[in-house]
Amino acid sequence: MPRDSAAAKAALAAPLAERLRPKALDEVVGQDHLLGAGQPLRVAFESGQPHSMILWGPPGVGKTTLARLMAQAFEAQFLSISAVLGGVKDIREAVDKAVLAQRNGLRTIVFVDEVHRFNKAQQDAFLPHVESGLFTFIGATTENPSFEVNAALLSRATVHVLRSMDDEAMAQLLARGQEALQGAALTPEAATRLIAYADGDARRLLNTYETLTGMLKGRALIDEAALEKSLGEQLRRYDKGGDQFYDTISALHKSVRGSDPDAALYWFVRMVDGGVDPRYITRRLIRMASEDIGLADPRALRMALDAADTYERLGTPEGELTLAQCVIYLAMAPKSNAAYNAYKAVRAWVKQDTTRPVPLHLRNAPTKLMKDLGFSKGYRYAHDEPDAVAAGENYFPDGMAPQAFYQPVSRGLEIKIGERLMQLRELAGKRGTKG
Repeated sequence: MPRDSAAAKAALAAPLAERLRPKALDEVVGQDHLLGAGQPLRVAFESGQPHSMILWGPPGVGKTTLARLMAQAFEAQFLSISAVLGGVKDIREAVDKAVLAQRNGLRTIVFVDEVHRFNKAQQDAFLPHVESGLFTFIGATTENPSFEVNAALLSRATVHVLRSMDDEAMAQLLARGQEALQGAALTPEAATRLIAYADGDARRLLNTYETLTGMLKGRALIDEAALEKSLGEQLRRYDKGGDQFYDTISALHKSVRGSDPDAALYWFVRMVDGGVDPRYITRRLIRMASEDIGLADPRALRMALDAADTYERLGTPEGELTLAQCVIYLAMAPKSNAAYNAYKAVRAWVKQDTTRPVPLHLRNAPTKLMKDLGFSKGYRYAHDEPDAVAAGENYFPDGMAPQAFYQPVSRGLEIKIGERLMQLRELAGKRGTKG
């Protein structure tokens, strides 16, 4: 292609990440758990038989690239639909093109970016064509497909989980970008900082490096000071894989656990100001509500979940206020790790114990044969008993002594739960005959 052609000029004007998009499978960096020898996607490429799939992973990890390479490997027509901008009309056009290709003996791959943004009806529109084999469906999503993709479509596609690019892969990509641009080298400290800023997103890494070289033309070496001066507010002040990042998370968690709302709020703002993804913080808040507050205040978990949902609706910066409110609530809530301790105790017990059979009286008996075998015989329906408690009934496996894994604390709602539990355990101790 002549260098002065419109296509050549457009290619040169494309962002660095687009120019360096792999043209062959062996050029792909990272995702060895899917693309290594004998791994699922490598086998799919080598089989010659494409299958419908969902590629689930964070931004900039190669979802679109893999879809395009698959179309190339199978000599298939590649049709791309953006669920952000497209709709049923785009799906119908893709179907028409796939029908035409099929008549000409060609395969078609329909790639849907951000598939979770399509509603149920739009996702359902793919089903008959995936079922008939008219085209191979590949959806890309940053959200958990279990919640965001219809069960019917999910059952017809294999989910492949892509991971954030690790530092080694990012360093390889940075070297490729430097070679492609003939740009300045970075000191080890500056390269580490830039890779941490990109946060596993290859597109972000390459495009930021391209911006950086444009701002620092003629410079042979970029150190950390030049990096900070050039990128300014864009540059995250956290090394996502470093001690400062994890130390600050630890400080937030411990401040909430220690019931200090002011310190907790301070560390929360430090994290947000440093560029930590608020979604990561919401996941940690949900964990705190379960691990450190538990049933002392069951509203804490609902508060954390609502805060996460509100942030998804409002985004940054508006949604951060809700997260701050949640941080304060969790810090002020009564604390209990009783449920957490009980869960760990049961896991430890089950791990070292034998696999005990379910007692006959606790088994379901939907058939005559099962009833004849004694399933459910002697079971006492609690709602038919005084106070809806079958006093003396045994719910543990036969031969296993009753255990008291859960030990509520005398704080918050667990005060009442503890009183109730004491009564129930006293009744349970009166193990008489099963009526």
